[in-house]
Amino acid sequence: MSRLRFSVSLAPTQSEITAPGESFVTFAPMEAIMNGLGGLDTSRVARLGDLKNGSYNYFAEGDVLLAKVTPCFENGKKAYAHNLENGIGYATSEVFVIRPDLNKIDPNFLLYLMSSEDFRSHGVRSMTGTGGLKRVNPEAILNFPTTFYELEKQREVATYLDRETARIGGLIEKKARFIALLKEKRVAVIAHAVTKGLNRNAPMKDSGQGWLGEVPAHWEVVPSIWLFTESKERAHEDDEQLSATQKYGVIPLSEFERLEQRQVTKAFLNLEQRKHVEVGDFVISMRSMDGGLERAKARGCVRSSYVVLKSSANVDVDFFTYLFKSISYIQALRATSSFIRDGQDLSFWNFRAVKLPRLPLDEQVEIARFLSNETTRIDTLITKTEQSIALLKEKRAALITAAVTGKIDVRSAA
Repeated sequence: MSRLRFSVSLAPTQSEITAPGESFVTFAPMEAIMNGLGGLDTSRVARLGDLKNGSYNYFAEGDVLLAKVTPCFENGKKAYAHNLENGIGYATSEVFVIRPDLNKIDPNFLLYLMSSEDFRSHGVRSMTGTGGLKRVNPEAILNFPTTFYELEKQREVATYLDRETARIGGLIEKKARFIALLKEKRVAVIAHAVTKGLNRNAPMKDSGQGWLGEVPAHWEVVPSIWLFTESKERAHEDDEQLSATQKYGVIPLSEFERLEQRQVTKAFLNLEQRKHVEVGDFVISMRSMDGGLERAKARGCVRSSYVVLKSSANVDVDFFTYLFKSISYIQALRATSSFIRDGQDLSFWNFRAVKLPRLPLDEQVEIARFLSNETTRIDTLITKTEQSIALLKEKRAALITAAVTGKIDVRSAA
Protein backbone atom coordinates (compact mmCIF):
# COMPACT_ATOMS: atom_id res chain seq x y z
CA MET A 1 0.00 0.00 0.00
CA SER A 2 1.29 3.42 -0.96
CA ARG A 3 0.10 7.02 -1.36
CA LEU A 4 -0.53 8.68 -4.70
CA ARG A 5 1.86 11.52 -3.74
CA PHE A 6 4.81 9.21 -4.39
CA SER A 7 3.78 8.82 -8.04
CA VAL A 8 2.39 12.23 -8.98
CA SER A 9 2.82 15.92 -8.26
CA LEU A 10 0.31 18.76 -8.32
CA ALA A 11 0.33 22.15 -9.98
CA PRO A 12 3.35 22.36 -12.30
CA THR A 13 4.75 25.88 -12.53
CA GLN A 14 4.75 28.21 -15.52
CA SER A 15 8.49 28.75 -15.15
CA GLU A 16 9.06 25.77 -17.45
CA ILE A 17 7.35 27.58 -20.37
CA THR A 18 9.77 28.74 -23.08
CA ALA A 19 7.25 29.64 -25.80
CA PRO A 20 6.83 33.36 -26.66
CA GLY A 21 3.74 35.21 -25.41
CA GLU A 22 2.20 35.52 -28.87
CA SER A 23 2.06 31.72 -29.24
CA PHE A 24 -1.35 30.07 -29.33
CA VAL A 25 -2.05 27.48 -26.64
CA THR A 26 -4.96 25.22 -25.69
CA PHE A 27 -7.65 26.73 -23.46
CA ALA A 28 -9.78 24.37 -21.36
CA PRO A 29 -12.81 25.77 -19.54
CA MET A 30 -14.79 23.26 -17.48
CA GLU A 31 -17.14 22.45 -20.36
CA ALA A 32 -14.14 21.26 -22.42
CA ILE A 33 -13.47 18.51 -19.88
CA MET A 34 -15.64 15.44 -20.25
CA ASN A 35 -17.57 13.45 -17.67
CA GLY A 36 -17.27 9.78 -16.83
CA LEU A 37 -14.09 8.25 -18.18
CA GLY A 38 -12.96 11.71 -19.24
CA GLY A 39 -11.61 13.43 -22.29
CA LEU A 40 -10.56 16.90 -23.42
CA ASP A 41 -11.85 19.13 -26.20
CA THR A 42 -8.67 20.83 -27.43
CA SER A 43 -10.35 22.92 -30.12
CA ARG A 44 -10.31 26.13 -28.05
CA VAL A 45 -7.10 28.16 -28.29
CA ALA A 46 -5.93 31.54 -27.00
CA ARG A 47 -2.73 33.57 -26.92
CA LEU A 48 -0.29 32.51 -24.22
CA GLY A 49 0.24 36.11 -23.16
CA ASP A 50 -3.49 36.59 -22.55
CA LEU A 51 -3.70 33.55 -20.25
CA LYS A 52 -0.39 33.51 -18.45
CA ASN A 53 -1.26 36.27 -16.00
CA GLY A 54 -4.89 35.26 -15.54
CA SER A 55 -6.51 33.09 -12.91
CA TYR A 56 -6.02 29.88 -14.86
CA ASN A 57 -4.15 26.68 -14.12
CA TYR A 58 -1.22 25.88 -16.39
CA PHE A 59 -0.79 22.36 -17.74
CA ALA A 60 1.36 20.70 -20.36
CA GLU A 61 1.35 17.71 -22.69
CA GLY A 62 1.04 14.53 -20.62
CA ASP A 63 -0.55 16.12 -17.54
CA VAL A 64 -3.88 14.94 -16.13
CA LEU A 65 -6.75 17.32 -15.33
CA LEU A 66 -9.25 16.55 -12.57
CA ALA A 67 -12.24 18.70 -11.57
CA LYS A 68 -12.10 19.69 -7.91
CA VAL A 69 -15.52 21.33 -7.42
CA THR A 70 -18.93 19.73 -6.92
CA PRO A 71 -20.76 18.39 -8.92
CA CYS A 72 -18.02 18.18 -11.56
CA PHE A 73 -15.80 15.97 -9.39
CA GLU A 74 -18.64 13.54 -8.66
CA ASN A 75 -19.50 13.47 -12.38
CA GLY A 76 -15.97 12.32 -13.13
CA LYS A 77 -14.70 15.29 -15.15
CA LYS A 78 -11.10 14.47 -15.96
CA ALA A 79 -8.76 14.33 -18.94
CA TYR A 80 -5.34 13.22 -20.11
CA ALA A 81 -3.78 16.22 -21.87
CA HIS A 82 -2.43 15.40 -25.31
CA ASN A 83 -2.38 17.01 -28.74
CA LEU A 84 -2.18 20.43 -27.10
CA GLU A 85 -1.48 23.54 -29.16
CA ASN A 86 2.30 24.04 -28.82
CA GLY A 87 2.23 21.44 -26.02
CA ILE A 88 0.79 24.01 -23.57
CA GLY A 89 -2.64 24.48 -22.01
CA TYR A 90 -4.49 26.59 -19.47
CA ALA A 91 -7.56 25.33 -17.65
CA THR A 92 -10.17 26.70 -15.32
CA SER A 93 -8.88 27.20 -11.78
CA GLU A 94 -11.47 24.63 -10.64
CA VAL A 95 -9.31 21.70 -11.75
CA PHE A 96 -6.29 20.00 -10.29
CA VAL A 97 -3.36 19.65 -12.66
CA ILE A 98 -1.71 16.33 -11.89
CA ARG A 99 1.67 15.41 -13.33
CA PRO A 100 2.35 11.66 -13.29
CA ASP A 101 5.87 10.34 -12.76
CA LEU A 102 6.16 8.19 -15.87
CA ASN A 103 8.70 5.96 -14.14
CA LYS A 104 6.11 5.02 -11.53
CA ILE A 105 2.62 5.34 -12.97
CA ASP A 106 1.06 4.96 -16.40
CA PRO A 107 -1.18 7.97 -17.24
CA ASN A 108 -3.94 5.76 -18.64
CA PHE A 109 -3.89 3.64 -15.50
CA LEU A 110 -4.03 6.83 -13.43
CA LEU A 111 -7.19 7.92 -15.25
CA TYR A 112 -8.83 4.61 -14.45
CA LEU A 113 -7.66 4.84 -10.85
CA MET A 114 -9.35 8.24 -10.60
CA SER A 115 -12.50 6.72 -12.14
CA SER A 116 -12.77 4.12 -9.37
CA GLU A 117 -15.45 4.29 -6.71
CA ASP A 118 -12.77 4.21 -4.00
CA PHE A 119 -11.13 7.36 -5.38
CA ARG A 120 -14.41 9.20 -5.86
CA SER A 121 -15.60 8.38 -2.32
CA HIS A 122 -12.22 9.39 -0.87
CA GLY A 123 -12.43 12.77 -2.64
CA VAL A 124 -16.05 13.42 -1.66
CA ARG A 125 -15.29 12.78 2.02
CA SER A 126 -12.57 15.44 1.90
CA MET A 127 -14.79 18.16 0.44
CA THR A 128 -15.18 21.44 2.29
CA GLY A 129 -17.43 24.40 1.58
CA THR A 130 -21.18 24.84 1.24
CA GLY A 131 -23.77 24.17 -1.44
CA GLY A 132 -22.38 24.15 -4.96
CA LEU A 133 -18.99 25.47 -3.86
CA LYS A 134 -17.66 22.34 -2.18
CA ARG A 135 -14.15 21.45 -3.27
CA VAL A 136 -11.91 18.42 -2.90
CA ASN A 137 -8.94 18.89 -0.58
CA PRO A 138 -5.70 18.58 -2.61
CA GLU A 139 -4.13 16.61 0.23
CA ALA A 140 -6.83 14.00 -0.25
CA ILE A 141 -5.62 13.50 -3.82
CA LEU A 142 -2.01 13.14 -2.78
CA ASN A 143 -2.81 10.92 0.20
CA PHE A 144 -5.11 8.55 -1.67
CA PRO A 145 -4.02 5.04 -0.56
CA THR A 146 -3.71 2.37 -3.20
CA THR A 147 -1.68 -0.64 -4.21
CA PHE A 148 0.65 0.23 -7.08
CA TYR A 149 1.63 -2.41 -9.59
CA GLU A 150 4.73 -2.51 -11.71
CA LEU A 151 4.38 -0.38 -14.84
CA GLU A 152 3.94 -3.42 -17.06
CA LYS A 153 0.97 -4.64 -15.03
CA GLN A 154 -0.50 -1.13 -14.90
CA ARG A 155 -0.45 -1.07 -18.68
CA GLU A 156 -2.06 -4.53 -18.80
CA VAL A 157 -4.85 -3.32 -16.52
CA ALA A 158 -5.33 -0.17 -18.60
CA THR A 159 -5.42 -2.15 -21.85
CA TYR A 160 -7.96 -4.58 -20.39
CA LEU A 161 -10.14 -1.70 -19.19
CA ASP A 162 -9.83 0.08 -22.54
CA ARG A 163 -11.32 -2.96 -24.19
CA GLU A 164 -14.02 -3.71 -21.61
CA THR A 165 -15.16 -0.13 -21.06
CA ALA A 166 -15.34 0.37 -24.84
CA ARG A 167 -17.60 -2.69 -25.07
CA ILE A 168 -19.86 -1.44 -22.28
CA GLY A 169 -19.74 2.07 -23.69
CA GLY A 170 -20.94 0.73 -27.02
CA LEU A 171 -23.96 -0.85 -25.33
CA ILE A 172 -24.70 2.39 -23.50
CA GLU A 173 -24.47 4.38 -26.72
CA LYS A 174 -26.81 1.96 -28.48
CA LYS A 175 -29.38 2.28 -25.71
CA ALA A 176 -29.00 6.07 -25.68
CA ARG A 177 -29.79 6.13 -29.42
CA PHE A 178 -32.86 4.01 -28.74
CA ILE A 179 -34.03 6.53 -26.13
CA ALA A 180 -33.51 9.36 -28.62
CA LEU A 181 -35.64 7.50 -31.17
CA LEU A 182 -38.37 6.91 -28.58
CA LYS A 183 -38.42 10.61 -27.70
CA GLU A 184 -38.67 11.52 -31.37
CA LYS A 185 -41.52 9.06 -31.77
CA ARG A 186 -43.31 10.56 -28.75
CA VAL A 187 -43.12 14.04 -30.28
CA ALA A 188 -44.31 12.77 -33.67
CA VAL A 189 -47.24 10.78 -32.23
CA ILE A 190 -48.51 13.82 -30.33
CA ALA A 191 -48.02 16.20 -33.25
CA HIS A 192 -49.90 13.92 -35.64
CA ALA A 193 -52.81 13.15 -33.31
CA VAL A 194 -53.56 16.75 -32.31
CA THR A 195 -53.45 18.04 -35.89
CA LYS A 196 -54.70 15.07 -37.96
CA GLY A 197 -56.89 13.07 -35.57
CA LEU A 198 -56.94 9.28 -35.25
CA ASN A 199 -58.88 8.27 -38.36
CA ARG A 200 -56.30 7.85 -41.11
CA ASN A 201 -59.09 7.47 -43.71
CA ALA A 202 -60.85 10.70 -42.82
CA PRO A 203 -61.20 13.22 -45.67
CA MET A 204 -58.84 16.16 -45.19
CA LYS A 205 -58.86 19.86 -46.02
CA ASP A 206 -56.35 22.69 -45.98
CA SER A 207 -56.53 24.44 -42.61
CA GLY A 208 -55.13 27.69 -43.94
CA GLN A 209 -52.64 27.60 -41.05
CA GLY A 210 -49.06 26.61 -41.77
CA TRP A 211 -48.52 24.95 -38.40
CA LEU A 212 -51.62 22.76 -38.80
CA GLY A 213 -51.34 21.87 -42.48
CA GLU A 214 -54.22 19.65 -43.56
CA VAL A 215 -56.84 18.77 -40.94
CA PRO A 216 -59.87 16.47 -40.99
CA ALA A 217 -62.60 18.02 -43.11
CA HIS A 218 -65.09 18.16 -40.22
CA TRP A 219 -62.70 20.18 -38.02
CA GLU A 220 -62.96 23.93 -37.87
CA VAL A 221 -60.05 26.33 -37.45
CA VAL A 222 -61.09 29.25 -35.28
CA PRO A 223 -59.59 32.21 -33.42
CA SER A 224 -58.14 31.05 -30.12
CA ILE A 225 -60.36 33.48 -28.19
CA TRP A 226 -63.38 31.41 -29.26
CA LEU A 227 -62.01 28.60 -27.09
CA PHE A 228 -60.08 30.42 -24.37
CA THR A 229 -60.40 33.72 -22.54
CA GLU A 230 -57.82 35.64 -20.58
CA SER A 231 -58.34 35.85 -16.82
CA LYS A 232 -57.01 38.87 -14.96
CA GLU A 233 -58.45 37.87 -11.61
CA ARG A 234 -56.13 38.96 -8.81
CA ALA A 235 -54.72 36.56 -6.26
CA HIS A 236 -56.97 35.50 -3.40
CA GLU A 237 -55.90 36.07 0.17
CA ASP A 238 -55.42 32.33 0.79
CA ASP A 239 -53.65 31.58 -2.54
CA GLU A 240 -50.35 29.76 -2.30
CA GLN A 241 -47.55 30.70 -4.64
CA LEU A 242 -47.35 28.52 -7.74
CA SER A 243 -44.39 27.83 -10.00
CA ALA A 244 -44.96 27.59 -13.76
CA THR A 245 -42.51 24.92 -14.91
CA GLN A 246 -41.89 23.18 -18.20
CA LYS A 247 -41.12 19.94 -16.40
CA TYR A 248 -44.07 19.62 -14.01
CA GLY A 249 -46.67 22.14 -15.17
CA VAL A 250 -48.03 24.78 -12.80
CA ILE A 251 -47.55 23.39 -9.30
CA PRO A 252 -47.10 24.76 -5.76
CA LEU A 253 -43.71 26.36 -5.23
CA SER A 254 -43.19 24.13 -2.19
CA GLU A 255 -43.78 21.02 -4.30
CA PHE A 256 -41.33 22.25 -6.95
CA GLU A 257 -38.68 22.73 -4.24
CA ARG A 258 -39.31 19.21 -2.97
CA LEU A 259 -39.12 17.65 -6.44
CA GLU A 260 -35.98 19.57 -7.42
CA GLN A 261 -34.43 19.40 -3.91
CA ARG A 262 -33.48 23.06 -3.99
CA GLN A 263 -34.88 26.31 -2.68
CA VAL A 264 -36.43 28.97 -4.89
CA THR A 265 -36.72 32.67 -4.08
CA LYS A 266 -40.25 33.48 -2.93
CA ALA A 267 -42.10 36.73 -3.60
CA PHE A 268 -42.99 38.85 -0.56
CA LEU A 269 -43.90 42.18 -2.16
CA ASN A 270 -46.96 43.11 -4.23
CA LEU A 271 -48.56 39.71 -3.72
CA GLU A 272 -51.97 41.26 -4.38
CA GLN A 273 -50.83 41.96 -7.95
CA ARG A 274 -50.33 38.27 -8.69
CA LYS A 275 -52.93 36.40 -10.75
CA HIS A 276 -55.29 33.76 -9.44
CA VAL A 277 -55.18 30.31 -11.06
CA GLU A 278 -57.60 27.38 -10.82
CA VAL A 279 -56.86 23.72 -11.56
CA GLY A 280 -57.14 23.14 -15.32
CA ASP A 281 -56.28 26.69 -16.32
CA PHE A 282 -53.42 27.26 -18.74
CA VAL A 283 -50.57 29.66 -18.04
CA ILE A 284 -48.36 31.45 -20.54
CA SER A 285 -45.06 31.85 -18.72
CA MET A 286 -41.62 33.22 -19.46
CA ARG A 287 -40.57 29.80 -20.77
CA SER A 288 -43.58 29.19 -23.02
CA MET A 289 -41.47 30.27 -25.99
CA ASP A 290 -39.36 27.17 -25.32
CA GLY A 291 -41.88 24.54 -24.31
CA GLY A 292 -45.45 25.65 -24.83
CA LEU A 293 -48.23 26.53 -22.41
CA GLU A 294 -48.39 25.08 -18.91
CA ARG A 295 -51.42 23.45 -17.35
CA ALA A 296 -52.29 24.31 -13.76
CA LYS A 297 -52.37 21.30 -11.45
CA ALA A 298 -53.08 23.28 -8.30
CA ARG A 299 -55.07 26.31 -7.16
CA GLY A 300 -53.06 29.40 -6.25
CA CYS A 301 -51.40 32.43 -7.82
CA VAL A 302 -48.70 33.15 -10.38
CA ARG A 303 -46.64 36.19 -11.35
CA SER A 304 -48.56 39.21 -12.59
CA SER A 305 -46.61 39.15 -15.88
CA TYR A 306 -47.95 35.70 -16.76
CA VAL A 307 -51.13 35.15 -18.79
CA VAL A 308 -53.87 32.94 -17.32
CA LEU A 309 -56.28 31.25 -19.77
CA LYS A 310 -59.74 29.88 -18.98
CA SER A 311 -61.20 27.24 -21.28
CA SER A 312 -64.72 27.28 -22.71
CA ALA A 313 -67.28 24.51 -22.29
CA ASN A 314 -66.40 22.79 -25.59
CA VAL A 315 -62.72 22.34 -24.66
CA ASP A 316 -61.21 19.15 -23.31
CA VAL A 317 -58.31 20.27 -21.15
CA ASP A 318 -56.41 17.01 -21.64
CA PHE A 319 -56.51 17.35 -25.43
CA PHE A 320 -55.26 20.94 -25.37
CA THR A 321 -52.58 20.01 -22.84
CA TYR A 322 -51.05 17.85 -25.56
CA LEU A 323 -51.68 20.39 -28.32
CA PHE A 324 -50.14 23.32 -26.40
CA LYS A 325 -46.97 21.26 -25.78
CA SER A 326 -46.67 19.99 -29.36
CA ILE A 327 -43.63 21.12 -31.31
CA SER A 328 -45.74 22.48 -34.19
CA TYR A 329 -47.77 24.72 -31.87
CA ILE A 330 -44.63 25.96 -30.08
CA GLN A 331 -43.11 26.86 -33.44
CA ALA A 332 -46.30 28.71 -34.38
CA LEU A 333 -46.10 30.69 -31.13
CA ARG A 334 -42.49 31.57 -31.82
CA ALA A 335 -43.41 32.82 -35.27
CA THR A 336 -45.67 35.47 -33.69
CA SER A 337 -42.79 37.06 -31.80
CA SER A 338 -39.94 39.32 -32.84
CA PHE A 339 -37.93 38.42 -29.75
CA ILE A 340 -34.26 37.85 -30.46
CA ARG A 341 -33.84 34.95 -28.05
CA ASP A 342 -35.92 32.27 -26.35
CA GLY A 343 -37.09 32.57 -22.78
CA GLN A 344 -38.89 35.93 -23.16
CA ASP A 345 -42.37 36.63 -21.85
CA LEU A 346 -45.20 36.03 -24.28
CA SER A 347 -48.41 38.04 -24.17
CA PHE A 348 -52.06 37.29 -24.74
CA TRP A 349 -51.58 38.92 -28.15
CA ASN A 350 -49.14 36.15 -29.15
CA PHE A 351 -51.68 33.54 -28.08
CA ARG A 352 -54.48 35.25 -30.03
CA ALA A 353 -52.32 35.33 -33.17
CA VAL A 354 -52.38 31.53 -33.52
CA LYS A 355 -55.67 30.01 -34.62
CA LEU A 356 -56.69 26.68 -33.08
CA PRO A 357 -58.56 23.58 -34.29
CA ARG A 358 -62.12 23.16 -33.01
CA LEU A 359 -63.32 19.58 -33.12
CA PRO A 360 -66.14 17.67 -31.42
CA LEU A 361 -65.65 17.31 -27.67
CA ASP A 362 -65.96 13.52 -27.73
CA GLU A 363 -63.22 13.36 -30.38
CA GLN A 364 -60.96 15.55 -28.23
CA VAL A 365 -61.50 13.14 -25.33
CA GLU A 366 -60.77 10.13 -27.55
CA ILE A 367 -57.52 11.65 -28.87
CA ALA A 368 -56.40 12.63 -25.36
CA ARG A 369 -57.09 9.09 -24.08
CA PHE A 370 -55.13 7.61 -27.00
CA LEU A 371 -52.19 9.93 -26.36
CA SER A 372 -52.22 9.15 -22.65
CA ASN A 373 -51.89 5.44 -23.43
CA GLU A 374 -49.24 5.93 -26.12
CA THR A 375 -47.09 8.36 -24.16
CA THR A 376 -47.30 6.16 -21.06
CA ARG A 377 -46.10 3.19 -23.11
CA ILE A 378 -43.24 5.17 -24.63
CA ASP A 379 -42.30 6.76 -21.30
CA THR A 380 -42.21 3.31 -19.67
CA LEU A 381 -39.84 2.07 -22.37
CA ILE A 382 -37.65 5.15 -21.90
CA THR A 383 -37.55 4.62 -18.12
CA LYS A 384 -36.64 0.94 -18.47
CA THR A 385 -33.90 1.76 -20.97
CA GLU A 386 -32.54 4.51 -18.71
CA GLN A 387 -32.47 2.03 -15.85
CA SER A 388 -30.53 -0.45 -17.96
CA ILE A 389 -28.04 2.30 -18.85
CA ALA A 390 -27.63 3.09 -15.15
CA LEU A 391 -26.93 -0.59 -14.44
CA LEU A 392 -24.34 -0.71 -17.22
CA LYS A 393 -22.63 2.36 -15.78
CA GLU A 394 -22.63 0.75 -12.33
CA LYS A 395 -21.14 -2.39 -13.85
CA ARG A 396 -18.45 -0.33 -15.60
CA ALA A 397 -17.60 1.52 -12.39
CA ALA A 398 -17.41 -1.73 -10.41
CA LEU A 399 -15.21 -3.32 -13.08
CA ILE A 400 -12.81 -0.37 -13.04
CA THR A 401 -12.59 -0.43 -9.24
CA ALA A 402 -12.00 -4.18 -9.17
CA ALA A 403 -9.32 -4.02 -11.88
CA VAL A 404 -7.27 -1.15 -10.44
CA THR A 405 -7.39 -2.62 -6.93
CA GLY A 406 -6.34 -6.10 -8.05
CA LYS A 407 -9.62 -7.82 -7.17
CA ILE A 408 -9.72 -9.42 -10.60
CA ASP A 409 -6.89 -10.96 -12.58
CA VAL A 410 -7.02 -9.14 -15.89
CA ARG A 411 -4.82 -11.76 -17.54
CA SER A 412 -7.27 -14.59 -16.85
CA ALA A 413 -10.21 -12.31 -17.65
CA ALA A 414 -8.75 -11.29 -21.01
